[in-house]
Amino acid sequence: MRRRTFGATGWSVSELALGTMMFGAMGNTDQADSARIINRALDAGLNFVDTADVYSEGECEKIVGAAIAQRRDELVLATKFGLPTGVDPNRSGASRRWIIQAVEGSLRRLRTDRIDLYQLHRFDPRTDLSETLSALDDLIRAGKVLAVGTSTFAAEHIVEAQWVAERTRTHRFLSEQPQYSILGRTPERAVFPVAQQYEMGVLTYSPLHSGWLSGRPRTESHRAQGRAELHDPTSEAGRRRVRAVEDLQRIAADAGLTMPQLAIAFVTTHPAVTSAIIGPRTQEQLDGLLAAVDIVLGDDVLDRIDAVVAPGTELHDDSYHATPSALIDPALRRR
Repeated sequence: MRRRTFGATGWSVSELALGTMMFGAMGNTDQADSARIINRALDAGLNFVDTADVYSEGECEKIVGAAIAQRRDELVLATKFGLPTGVDPNRSGASRRWIIQAVEGSLRRLRTDRIDLYQLHRFDPRTDLSETLSALDDLIRAGKVLAVGTSTFAAEHIVEAQWVAERTRTHRFLSEQPQYSILGRTPERAVFPVAQQYEMGVLTYSPLHSGWLSGRPRTESHRAQGRAELHDPTSEAGRRRVRAVEDLQRIAADAGLTMPQLAIAFVTTHPAVTSAIIGPRTQEQLDGLLAAVDIVLGDDVLDRIDAVVAPGTELHDDSYHATPSALIDPALRRR
């Protein structure tokens, strides 16, 4: 498997990373099977593992920690914090108070003395970035965290964070984790150029766009994360996606590829992308996704993809990073 340098960290990481959200109550509830899948991925050459404290209410981190216990030094271990882990509003966000609690919980569940990449899961408009970066800087100096990054930050928030780090002389965010796929190309507009400007590693997620590019038929409503209207193939937006997927299936067939192979190879082709997260739930799914390793798409294929979904656009504006926080949360635009 090809390796790439992860931004300014200097780390050598595989171009595919193992996403673990589907291990635990949210997906595969067989812990032994989940451990086998994790180790199969490592054996196949993946050395980048991504998880989060919120996945299956912490169970996912426990599964990952147990599975990698004997192989910890072989891999780059990334986890995330910031999304709510309970009803108490102080158990979320990017305050110093929560960061100190959250990192200790993740270290304990992951059975490790350090987290290689600690990522803020979402931008927190209620906490000053200098407060967040100061707390993360202390974790780096203590050796509990080696580098820090962000997830689904808008380009303007990435720039602001870089400025704040320079002004306060704290460690800066060295990576960004955006949602990116053939059907969701908005990061190409500003997030990718900004990440490249600041030499940030880019770890993308959802290359199959919530299953739309998995090759499975979309013939009935699919409820996902409370956003059913965005995944329903019978809705207006869904019908547009179905037509696009049909076009992409023809492109894949002409290139002798499966849809997942086309989708993953497209993501890893972009020069800003360091590594793309794959999130299998079963061994069979992992093996299918690994078939995309080392595939290189030619300009003819990429030109045909551009004709289906234009660069920097998506068929429906549903990516987490595309809509400013103030347009999603009414409390941010009302007194």
